Amino acid sequence: MSFDGLFTRAMTKELSTALQGGRVNKIHQPYKNEVILIIRAKGKNHKLLLSAHPSYARVQLTEESYENPKEPPLFCMMMRKHLEGAVLDSIEQAGLDRLVIFHFRGKNEIGDIAYKQLYVEIMGRHSNIILVDQQKGTIIDSIKHISAAVNSYRTVLPGYDYVYPPAQDKVNPLTATEEDIIRQLDFNSGRLDRQLVAHFSGFSPLIAKEIIHQSGLANRETLPRTFIQEMEPIREHLYTPTLIEHEQKSAFYLKDLQHLPGERKTFESLSELLDRFYVGKADRDRVKQQANDIERLLKNEKEKNETKLVKLEQTLKEAENADRFQLYGELLTAHLYAVEKGMKEIEVVNYYDEAGGKMTIPLDPQKTPSENAQKLFSKYQKAKNAILAVNEQIENTKAELSYIDHLLQQIESASPKDIEEIREELIDEGYMKAKSSKKKKPANSKPELETYEANDGTLIFVGKNNKQNDYLTNKFARRDEIWLHTKDIPGSHVVIRSEEPAEDTILEAANLAAYFSKAKSSSSVPVDFTKVRHVKKPSGAKPGFVIYDHQQTVYVTPNEDLVLKMKR
Repeated sequence: MSFDGLFTRAMTKELSTALQGGRVNKIHQPYKNEVILIIRAKGKNHKLLLSAHPSYARVQLTEESYENPKEPPLFCMMMRKHLEGAVLDSIEQAGLDRLVIFHFRGKNEIGDIAYKQLYVEIMGRHSNIILVDQQKGTIIDSIKHISAAVNSYRTVLPGYDYVYPPAQDKVNPLTATEEDIIRQLDFNSGRLDRQLVAHFSGFSPLIAKEIIHQSGLANRETLPRTFIQEMEPIREHLYTPTLIEHEQKSAFYLKDLQHLPGERKTFESLSELLDRFYVGKADRDRVKQQANDIERLLKNEKEKNETKLVKLEQTLKEAENADRFQLYGELLTAHLYAVEKGMKEIEVVNYYDEAGGKMTIPLDPQKTPSENAQKLFSKYQKAKNAILAVNEQIENTKAELSYIDHLLQQIESASPKDIEEIREELIDEGYMKAKSSKKKKPANSKPELETYEANDGTLIFVGKNNKQNDYLTNKFARRDEIWLHTKDIPGSHVVIRSEEPAEDTILEAANLAAYFSKAKSSSSVPVDFTKVRHVKKPSGAKPGFVIYDHQQTVYVTPNEDLVLKMKR
């Protein structure tokens, strides 16, 4: 885990420098396991994010925007009651554990000074945020309640005494000497990185593997010396927050990790690093939960339509034998005199063959010669009619598959509010049934578009789902503004709020179109652009579907850093 005890120590120092002495102005709980405190300190408002998410637990300052629920959860209301207006006296870490303690000083209902402690335990799926009355040592409330039946060591419920997580009694790596290090390790047992994690407090496999990597042979002479060298800048709070990305995998730490391959990006602060690393990750997790039923429905629909398409193409192939049935019928009619009832087939001269070849015609022995001829002509007519009907069904099925692919792509890049609009669209289109308890949006409500800003200040708007795409292209955009979309690839509609944008602005907008498309992870993605006046929605077309002409094409490689930089 990147957010280990050493990282927690560094973050505690960063938060103390920025927030100590500040006053809590507002408290929000945008999601089940996450709380945001707006703290006014040193003449500036800071957003302190506290997360007990099972996969993304952390504490940090954030610049990200979060959508708050209309009605605050009970834990949020309790936090507001006890902490709004309170002063943050200090922030400390419990040893080198992933446990940060915020000390607040405020006033109670009768105006007396009251001291509260907020414990943030960053422990994977056991992470928690617990508010404690400092004078009594009792829990006021926690974001996760844990009964004695779940954890026999300690109970985390209102009214119970706060008990620290079990102590691990490991060696402090920041004060360890070479003798201490040698004493803790068995160089003959191997897996020295695991031994480091097992015996030294605050260590994660990441820093342990880095020490082994830097020490080369990792023997009794090199490893202790490297260990102390690696700890020296950390002890002095000298950090180079680094994000390492390699083959769609990424890791972060308070320093560069040379044992990991990949592209490096450094940041001014640990919080900036975490904003960059976690951007969209927690949202993606929430979207996955919210959209689980939608995604399952769409995948089932896609599978059904793919099976239907195979059958239709097989039917079309069979229907293409219509001409053969016509030929059989005409030749049989010309040779009726030679056919006797009970024959299973007859060989006749093919008058249409210049070489005068013969052809064998299959017959139904139960039918008369005339009935056999009528049956062949009937097959010809049915097959001929089937070609027209099957071709139409094939086009409809392909359009349906394209529509489903667009929706699946939109789910991949959707925010939680986008999912609700996709759900509404599926209800409107008859794919899903509306829940009777669900309050529908007003009919005239406008979808919210995502806004970006080009380097020259030009605004660029992006539709993240079909409702937004329809609104953006057909109502919001002006006729001579520039419209963009990935060429033959499911993706978002993008509009530049300019009639004559600069070439660089078009490329930046094209980057957005490529990033919010199915080709997000590809390189050299083709993006078409044209004036909005040349974009049309055919009558009766599915939501989000348009046709366009007079387009030009540019090729771009999606750049996430550029997208984040442009976001307003």
